[in-house]
Amino acid sequence: MLYDKLKEHAKSGVYPMHMPGHKQNQSFMPQGFPCDIDITEIHGFDDLHKPQGVLLETQLLAAKLYGSLEALMLVNGTTVGILAAIGAHAKRGDKILAVNNCHWSTTTAADLFGLEIEYIAVEKDTESGVPCSVMPDSIALALENNPEIKLVIITSPTYEGVVSDIASIANVVHNAGGILIVDAAHGAHLGFSDGFPENATKLGADIVVMSLHKTLPALTQCSLLHICSERVDTSEVKRLLSILQTSSPSYVLMASIDYCLRLLESDGDRLFSEYEKSLSAFRSHVGKTGGRFICLESKISRPQSEGVKRHMNRPPVFFDYDPGKIVVITKNTSLSGQQLAEILRSEYKIEIERVYNDYIIAMTSICDKPEGFDRLASALCAIDDTF
Repeated sequence: MLYDKLKEHAKSGVYPMHMPGHKQNQSFMPQGFPCDIDITEIHGFDDLHKPQGVLLETQLLAAKLYGSLEALMLVNGTTVGILAAIGAHAKRGDKILAVNNCHWSTTTAADLFGLEIEYIAVEKDTESGVPCSVMPDSIALALENNPEIKLVIITSPTYEGVVSDIASIANVVHNAGGILIVDAAHGAHLGFSDGFPENATKLGADIVVMSLHKTLPALTQCSLLHICSERVDTSEVKRLLSILQTSSPSYVLMASIDYCLRLLESDGDRLFSEYEKSLSAFRSHVGKTGGRFICLESKISRPQSEGVKRHMNRPPVFFDYDPGKIVVITKNTSLSGQQLAEILRSEYKIEIERVYNDYIIAMTSICDKPEGFDRLASALCAIDDTF
C-alpha cells in the first residue's frame, strides 16, 4: 500500500534534494508530525493529475469497492469535487436544479461558472425540525417547468443522515435527458453493511462525491469523486480538477485515502458488524429513559423487502436514514439543542458535531469505541433524569 511504500522510502537513506522544505528532518517539526512520509512527486510515486502507478492503484481500488466506473482521489475535500462536477456539465448562463439545503459548494460553483440555480424546497418534519428527503415528484415537476435544465444536484445523505430515493430520482433526471450529481459528503460509509442504506454509486447517479474523512478513518480533506455512468464528461471533470485542485497534493492525505480503502477491503465486514452492535446498544440504552429525548431514527421504519419505500409514520416522508448519525430531538424537553450541547460539553466533556434549536447531531463511525457510545447514552439518561 502507499503508506508502506512511503515508510520504506523514508528508511532508504535517499537524501531529499526536493520539496517540501522540512526535508523530512523531524528536529524542525513538532514530535509526531508525519514529515517522514511527506514528499513530492518523485520517481516511483506517481502523479495525482496523471496517475499511472501507485496512485492509480488506489483509484482502481476505490472504484472496485464502491462499484463506480472510475474513482478520482480528492485532497481538497468534497468541495472541489462538487465544483468540478458542476463545471464540467454546465456552461455559463445555464440553469441547474438543486435543493434549498444544498452545501455552499453548489452555490460557489454557480458563482464561479456563471450559472443560475432553480431551487427545490425541502419540507421540514414538524416534530423534529429536520429537513426531509427530496421527493422524486418534486424533481419531476421542477424539470417539467424548466425543460432547459440538464443538471441536477441533490444532497444524500444530509447532515442529519436523511437519505433520498436516489434510484427513482435518477430515473426522473435521465428521462428528462439530464445528469444527476449526488453530494454524498456524509455517505462514504454507506453500502458496506445491510444495516445501512445502499450507496448512491450503485443507484443510478452519474457522479457521486463523498468525504472519506467525515465518516471513515481518513484524515481531513480526504475525499473521492466517483464517475458512475457514460453520461459524464470524464475528461472535462479531470481537466477542471487539475485546475481547481492543488498542484502539490499531499502524500500524507493520499496515503490516508489508500489506507482507509484497504482497511475497508480487508476488514470492513467485521468493523461494520461491531459498529452496528454499538449503535443498537446505544439506542437501546437511550430508549430506557423517560422518552423525552428522541433519536430521529426511532421514528423511521425500514423496509423488509426491496422496492418498499422507507418512510415515517406521518407526512412528510423520509425515504431512509443513516443510523450512524445520532440526531437527538429536544422538543419534548425544556432544553434547546444549544442548551443540551452546552451541558454535554461542560458537564460530560462530550463535543457534539452540530447544534440546532430543536436537535443536536452526534456523528459516529466504525472508529468509535463502545465506551464512547455508552458515555453519550449515559449522559443523555442522566440529563433526562433531571427533568
